[in-house]
Amino acid sequence: MITRLDERLAGLQAMWTAVGMGVFALTLVVVKKARDLAIYRYTAMVLGLGLLLLPMVPGFGREVNGSRIWVGIGDASFQPGEFAKVVLAVFFAGYLVEKRELLATSTRKLGPIFLPDPRHFGPVLLAWGVSLVVMIMQKDLGSSLLFFALFIVMLWVATVRATYLGLGIGLFGIGAWFSYRSFGHVRARVTTWLDPWKDPLDSGYQVLQAAFMMAAGGIAGTGLGQSGEVSTFPAKETDFIFAFIAEELGLLGATIILLTFVLMVGSGLRIAVRSTYPFDKLLATGLSTLVGLQAFIIMAGVTRLLPLTGVTLPFVSYGGSSLVANYAIVALLLRISDESIRTPAVLRREAAMARSRQRVKQGRRRKGSATGVIDVSAGVDG
Repeated sequence: MITRLDERLAGLQAMWTAVGMGVFALTLVVVKKARDLAIYRYTAMVLGLGLLLLPMVPGFGREVNGSRIWVGIGDASFQPGEFAKVVLAVFFAGYLVEKRELLATSTRKLGPIFLPDPRHFGPVLLAWGVSLVVMIMQKDLGSSLLFFALFIVMLWVATVRATYLGLGIGLFGIGAWFSYRSFGHVRARVTTWLDPWKDPLDSGYQVLQAAFMMAAGGIAGTGLGQSGEVSTFPAKETDFIFAFIAEELGLLGATIILLTFVLMVGSGLRIAVRSTYPFDKLLATGLSTLVGLQAFIIMAGVTRLLPLTGVTLPFVSYGGSSLVANYAIVALLLRISDESIRTPAVLRREAAMARSRQRVKQGRRRKGSATGVIDVSAGVDG
């Protein structure tokens, strides 16, 4: 699809695909056991927050299409937030494995609700604060929602407490209301979402054209190469590539893309369920959540279920940073899956070896006992 939309970008995407495959292989070589990453959880926190806030550093950050999410070094540029999501997932998994018992213990009562010690809410409030900083300073609604939702989901899974899920939804609502009232770029996105016809030739143009394109696609689509909006449509190879897929391949093609992500996320969660170690379970859950949430946020934005946020559609949209980061995610999931298969086999093999050693010892003991009896009998006969 990218080849048809922009041949120049197709060549770059092919190059980034090769780089992503290299990172995929390198991740499998370097990370022998995913649970070993838990040792570096606080290093991952510092690195992740540093990557997330790097575009705000003067001289490095670049603003593109109204969002300051790019970092430029010479002629090259990349989105550090794409790599921050993977690193922060490692931190969240390591931190929650370490603190989950404290976070799951109720020591306070607020009406009918039992709550843990208030000081343990610090990480929740920190994640909320960082997500607001990203939304306010970088004008990046998608990454803000993605990071906060990632932490809340992992916290909920780690503690099995709906209180945290409710708290997260409440904090998100407060943050969204505050941002809508206080910041023009947030208000503009929401206004366009609610009524794109207010400005159909400017702010509402992409959303309206995407709706017309998906309607024109019908069930089976207009056919590959039959879209008439290629030359005039902004961000066609990134934010709105799903609209072109829906037009040219129809509802069937769009459904196949959707089901592909459902299967990908379902496989990741199955890996999490099969994993033996708590860190592996949480990390697999977090990485699967990242892929699923990111795909949902952008597809929901294109179809007007949510305000358009500008994240990429994993493995589909153009973007080198996103592609490389997602290959790293798949590699980590494969490593965790390999461990989940190997661990029961190793345990069974060790148990079998232990039983074999026990049988050998019992055989030697019986042989020694029998030899002792013969010796005693020989002494009596003499």
